[in-house]
Amino acid sequence: MAAIEILPGIYSVGVQDWKVRNFHGHTYTTQRGSSYNAYLIVDEKIALVDTVYGPFAQELIENIREIIPPGKIDYIIANHVETDHSGALPSLMQLCPKAKILGTAKCKEGLYKHYYGDWDFQVVKTGDELKLGKRTLTFLEAPMIHWPDSMFTYCPQDCLLMPNDAFGQHYATLKRFDDQVDQCILMDEAEKYYANILWPLGAIILKKIEDVQKLNIPIKMIAPSHGIIWRRDPEKIINAYLSWAKGKTDKKIVIAYETMWGATEKMARRIAEGVSAAGVEVKLYDVAESDRTEIITRMLTSQGFLFGSSTHDNDMLPNIAAFLEIVKGLKPKGRQVGFFGSYGWAGGAVKEMQEELKDCGLELNPLSMSVKYAPDKEELKACFEFGNQFAKFLK
Repeated sequence: MAAIEILPGIYSVGVQDWKVRNFHGHTYTTQRGSSYNAYLIVDEKIALVDTVYGPFAQELIENIREIIPPGKIDYIIANHVETDHSGALPSLMQLCPKAKILGTAKCKEGLYKHYYGDWDFQVVKTGDELKLGKRTLTFLEAPMIHWPDSMFTYCPQDCLLMPNDAFGQHYATLKRFDDQVDQCILMDEAEKYYANILWPLGAIILKKIEDVQKLNIPIKMIAPSHGIIWRRDPEKIINAYLSWAKGKTDKKIVIAYETMWGATEKMARRIAEGVSAAGVEVKLYDVAESDRTEIITRMLTSQGFLFGSSTHDNDMLPNIAAFLEIVKGLKPKGRQVGFFGSYGWAGGAVKEMQEELKDCGLELNPLSMSVKYAPDKEELKACFEFGNQFAKFLK
């Protein structure tokens, strides 16, 4: 992808990764690919904000060459250590060995451990400035959004915020701006990104956004390090993050289950019918067959969760067990949760699911349901009532 001027003298020089379908150790599916964004600022001094994933280093270098010889770069701003943003750094530094790298103290530590480069590194803190000429870059530490080393870079002359992994999406497209793409796709990918990466960090994110708002700095453009640049309406994604970080939900229920011989699935389908009959939107997923990235995304704004499993060896099945471990790590506070399942000679799955999630901030509903063997006509009716009553708790 060629370099694109996003503001006078500021260029998007990153790359599109059309093929990637998994991220973060296969915990996150990226069905629309991704991008690794980097921004070149040409002034009296030249700065590059972030690099790209290592396998795309040469493409980044070629994009920079469309604007200036890479050896002219004076500064490289490292907002984040993670290798999808720093992997090209060793290749780039071979072409501009005199460039100074700027980042947080944790960033310096992380880059050295990754690459052992003997580079000129300047540690920066919140409020520090870098004068390029007509433009100035200001730095804002943002630890745990989403690594300890993370920071934002802000250009006050353009009201441009470059926040690395905040406000991004995994979305490969040759369009660069929010006003050039389908808004439903854009916001779906933004929500998916938040739910699967940033959800446990909601309190930190909320405080950081409030800190930025207290600084009273105007933001006319947000250029993240994945996906689309927000230029038409940057407030749209900021407000979405505020809503997600505050844990705002809608009257929706997600049912996620795993079944052995179909009995638990029969229960799940009838429970879903009971939820719907109460006028509450419901989504139904078999965790052994469904994309868990999609399930978690739908859970982000849902007020209630129902988890089901057949019993095996007095415990829940392995796929729902792995999924609930992820749910526990997300710390989804304030949602109602209920449990159901089937068993043969002895139960156990419902109890084990309850035990797994008892301390993660969810509100364990007193309603639960277990069926021996396959549900008969009366038990299916009870499943309907179980779903219907659970839905009414949300009202």
